Amino acid sequence: MNTAKKRKQKFSLAHLTALQVPPPEFIRMAARTGYDYASIRTIYMGLPGEPNYDLSTSKEMLDDTKQALKETGLEVWDIELVRVEEETDPLSLVPSFKIAQELGAKHVIASIWTDDLEFGKNSFAQICDLAKPYGLTVQLEFVTIAGVYDLKGALAILNSVKRQNAAILVDSHHFHRSVHLFGDKVEDLKRIPRKWINFFHLCNATSTISEDIEEMTRILREERLYVDEEGIDNKEILSYMPDDIVYSLEIPHKQRAEAYGYEEHARKCLESAKNFFATIHDKKEVVHS
Repeated sequence: MNTAKKRKQKFSLAHLTALQVPPPEFIRMAARTGYDYASIRTIYMGLPGEPNYDLSTSKEMLDDTKQALKETGLEVWDIELVRVEEETDPLSLVPSFKIAQELGAKHVIASIWTDDLEFGKNSFAQICDLAKPYGLTVQLEFVTIAGVYDLKGALAILNSVKRQNAAILVDSHHFHRSVHLFGDKVEDLKRIPRKWINFFHLCNATSTISEDIEEMTRILREERLYVDEEGIDNKEILSYMPDDIVYSLEIPHKQRAEAYGYEEHARKCLESAKNFFATIHDKKEVVHS
């Protein structure tokens, strides 16, 4: 049992939770609802229905975003999303990295979607090199519908590229899926070096896992559950995570956002996370190398 003094958790609001809210208002909303940080999607990927918040091409929105940070005192924790595909040009990301530095962001999230893992690995290494001068770590998130879809694959990439600013981002929903679909084990989380763990994407979802790609995609983008609801065993997963990390709440739920409004939904996300942590008493102490 971990007998250390209980630490107050720090929370960031992930943009996917309320993606239709532009960065300036998103930051103000995160502050009003009690978050410590905001995680904003400033790298446009051109996905269906995705709003374009590329601050490197919109001075007005950039200025308003900076003003929102000044007004609220909130900080940007990370930006997203670098989606590594065959057509991805790492050099095109530099303007976004520069903006991230201007906003005080500490991390950028990346995921590898190509099945050519040698290309994906080399591109990821180049992205780390390009992000380093801007003080950014590149968080490789394994996504169960992508090219790097499990913890084993993410560890293999980082062990191969050996970049000092490379890290792994674990998402409780994706990890739950990788355990059931690809053979990852919860105790495998001990294999992640401590220096590779900076924050954690926290949510919940139904324990039943669809293997249909369209349905998997819909759930991860539109129907994740509050942290204190039943489904994923987040308590067990987090028992293998360090205590001193930030929890980014990525809980998109289309129907609830429509019913409550984005701000109330964001508030309920944070309340659910706090309720969840209030129920944890005996957390295993795990030492990362």
